[in-house]
Amino acid sequence: MFLESIAGLREAGFDVVVALPARGPLVPAVQAIGARVVLLPMLVLRKALLRPSGWAALARDGVRGFVAARRLLRKVRPAVVYVSTITLPHWPIAARLAGARVVAHVHEAEGSVNRWVNTAAYLPLAAAHTVIVNSRYSRAILGASVPPLLQRSTVIHNGVESPRDPEPPRAELTGPTRICYVGRLSPRKGPDLVLDAARLLARDGTPVRVTLLGSVFPGNEWYERELRDAAAALPEEIEVRFAGFDPHIWPHLADSDVVVVPSRLDESFGNTAVEGVLALRPVIASDIAGLREAVGTYPTAHLVAPGDAAALAEALARVRGDWAVLRERAADGRARALARHAPEQYRRAIGRAAAGTHD
Repeated sequence: MFLESIAGLREAGFDVVVALPARGPLVPAVQAIGARVVLLPMLVLRKALLRPSGWAALARDGVRGFVAARRLLRKVRPAVVYVSTITLPHWPIAARLAGARVVAHVHEAEGSVNRWVNTAAYLPLAAAHTVIVNSRYSRAILGASVPPLLQRSTVIHNGVESPRDPEPPRAELTGPTRICYVGRLSPRKGPDLVLDAARLLARDGTPVRVTLLGSVFPGNEWYERELRDAAAALPEEIEVRFAGFDPHIWPHLADSDVVVVPSRLDESFGNTAVEGVLALRPVIASDIAGLREAVGTYPTAHLVAPGDAAALAEALARVRGDWAVLRERAADGRARALARHAPEQYRRAIGRAAAGTHD
């Protein structure tokens, strides 16, 4: 969404300067859109910094980041500052003090965390003139945490890219059911539940092939080892592929029959679930607010209780039994998702929000 947002600002006629904390693959991608890049120190708020052991780094990085932001703002003198995440808490404040119009974009929403933690995270957004949120669920969490922000918030659903002509679903599900999980390999995202569901399906005589498309955050390598051990212990009629991180997801979705999004905890939205619909594949997702908002109304999506491998297995078995109907409905779901999540529509909405002309 970050690159799409920059593209939207450029299309709206803004001369865009992008501040980043370090050089990486984003730099040439941003420059290709026509924006300039400036590297400077930033406080990137992470949970580790909120522990007592991280307080010194929090204070140090906060001061350095604020000073660097103020210097850049004095040099550039922007009319508008777009802050793409709540993890950069000093930027809305520094931009407001510089006299710029401040537009903050919230992609993060966790209703399960302590309310005071959410309040602290969202409070810097009080300096923003407009707060964009990626879902009604995110807006509800924002309003519960800092109620005055509701009046200046607006929902802009994510734009989601799609292949022009996706591979149609198989005519018949002969052989194993091909299940694809796309996302970070972490306990909260639930890929282990996919393996548990595969075991249950195999017990009932249904062959399964699972593709796990994603990688772990540094420090969570133990979880990938556990997944690999669990996969190795599965019955031989279950094939598990660890595909790693691949930004080109569409070939993997084309090679699958069904996409699963088995998150255990809150999701602010569900891009991966929408991508499954756009790829003409049935989607099974956890019945949590953000995912429900993302795909709950599509005819080929099915919601299951979070953390319930048996419910996931039952839904996967139902996909196999209802394949002809789901295959027939896939085009309708894709058409609706295209209308709702067209990237050009998203870019226009971002440009209007930045200019202060949104509805």
